[in-house]
Amino acid sequence: MQAIEAAEVVVLAAPSHALRQLLWEIKPALQAEAIVVSAAKGIEIETGKRISEIGSEVFPAHAFVCLSGPSFAHEVVANHPTAVVAASANQQASETIQTTYSSDTFRVYTNDDVIGTEFGGSVKNVMAIAAGMVAGLGYGSNSMAALVTRGLAEMSRLARHEGAKLETLMGLAGLGDLVLTCTGSLSRNRFVGEQLGKGRKLTEIAGEMNEVAEGVKTTLAVERLANRIGVDMPITHEVHAVLYEGKPASEAVTELMTRPLRAEHN
Repeated sequence: MQAIEAAEVVVLAAPSHALRQLLWEIKPALQAEAIVVSAAKGIEIETGKRISEIGSEVFPAHAFVCLSGPSFAHEVVANHPTAVVAASANQQASETIQTTYSSDTFRVYTNDDVIGTEFGGSVKNVMAIAAGMVAGLGYGSNSMAALVTRGLAEMSRLARHEGAKLETLMGLAGLGDLVLTCTGSLSRNRFVGEQLGKGRKLTEIAGEMNEVAEGVKTTLAVERLANRIGVDMPITHEVHAVLYEGKPASEAVTELMTRPLRAEHN
């Protein structure tokens, strides 16, 4: 708490399912002018709320910035050129984070679309599990390209329904993060999908991991949210079936490929 009391910027990087409790715990220690930055990527299962919505409930007076985009921490630390987004309704706050964290190898862009940035960062983890399943089943580049492209359409459909901008979903926090997480070897969510594609059980996979794969819990949250608001998300539905209903990954992929034929942009 001492570190928080002295901080002008507080960065939240805890798993999303633990974030609400964490926010209540740190609230008394926050400086009145402190900027709260979320690097968490998830949606609250019980409420379907994004991290910024939870933050506005717990401390509405503080400026909130969502930091998201294609960035494996290992490569950031190794000074690989990386570009991310700082999104906030408070332009001054997002610009402060931009100048604070930008460097020769870490470039921060700003935008005001918190909704799109948060949905992009969250739902791409569900798509990464699906991408891992495709890889684990032994399918190649054709299959992966189809999954990523349809995953982007699905992710955008949900985000735009909730008020996001299309440009955000086509940018770093949307397409950029989706491509990285679906294809990168460092992706924890893709790893979970790969193991599921090879026929392993989720409990066994999770027991061997030292880090959290956000997409597992996010799948449950997105499935519930999509059902509640009536947004069609077939990839999410099949990932949910594999994770929580014991459906084999091979059957899930077959189900997606044998859906009724339709126009691409409907």
